[in-house]
Amino acid sequence: MENEKQKAVNEQSQSSPKNETVIKINGLKKSFGSNEVLKNITIDVKRGENVVVLGRSGQGKSVTIQCIVGLLQPDAGSLKVFGQEVAEMSDEELKALRIKIGFLFQSGALYDSMTVKENLEFPLTRVLKITDQAEIDKRIEEVLDGVGLTDAADKMPSDLSGGMRKRIGLARTLIVKPEIMLYDEPTTGLDPITSREISELILNMQKKYKTTSIIITHDMECARITADRVVIMNDGEYIAEGSFDELLKSKDTIVKAYFKDVS
Repeated sequence: MENEKQKAVNEQSQSSPKNETVIKINGLKKSFGSNEVLKNITIDVKRGENVVVLGRSGQGKSVTIQCIVGLLQPDAGSLKVFGQEVAEMSDEELKALRIKIGFLFQSGALYDSMTVKENLEFPLTRVLKITDQAEIDKRIEEVLDGVGLTDAADKMPSDLSGGMRKRIGLARTLIVKPEIMLYDEPTTGLDPITSREISELILNMQKKYKTTSIIITHDMECARITADRVVIMNDGEYIAEGSFDELLKSKDTIVKAYFKDVS
């Protein structure tokens, strides 16, 4: 039987209105030895919103999302998901939370020894404990159709292009119907055409599944396509935020550096 905190997480996520704050971060700090990676991260992410985080390598962008899923513990500050403080959750509560959070890794993180279908079945049978094969097949067909790869079910990951692997990685993440999506450099290593296709797919999946997303990227075209709001990270802090077009017009020197090649 679920405990009271876990029950609260479930009820909060199911009943929250559209403008509800799903992720609330206030004064988050994280250091590794003498390296202070996160100095003072504060942001609210609303339900159904795509927030893109831009920042140079080593700025702590990925550290932030690892804190969100409880893989890293912050040194100070508050980080709440669905109204619950992540640092105070038990292992069982974190497990329940992570089912509601999809994480798309840079590599797609597919199991190379499994077919595409087996990769998609894995979270359904191991995480959601679904045993009805008809339900499993229905979900697989739905997500493969959603990412435009209905004919790839019997292929091995080694038979897929980089863009196709990203699509299947996204399908495997979405198959458990998460409420939050975390994207870590989703277009890295892809050619410009495929990068645009993945960016448009992220946007389409947001609309279809009503997900709340944080997208970490260096790809300005990805940011332009996917973002409801863009956040600029510099020296361990968020220094500017706004729509893509608003930041494009910014006079701030640091912000302008990101947009200098954007036409």
